[in-house]
Amino acid sequence: MAQDEAVIGCTGELLIATRGSAGPGEILVRVRGGSETFLAWSQEPLPLGATVLVVDSRGCREVDVIKWGDPLDTLGGLAADVD
Repeated sequence: MAQDEAVIGCTGELLIATRGSAGPGEILVRVRGGSETFLAWSQEPLPLGATVLVVDSRGCREVDVIKWGDPLDTLGGLAADVD
């Protein structure tokens, strides 16, 4: 099946936790002007509600994900202090 390249690089929220190699979870991704769900595979288990980054598409509405944290969150409000 062909990859869905539009979803690669998108972030989303896990609706169902992933179980690592034991099985996929489900992710809700904002893509193509709407929201779509995909089966989400990860190397290690990720909890329900985790923000994840789509790193690859397996086709057939299945994607590989990793845990994602917004890099701007690490600034801890420093960006707001800049005049």
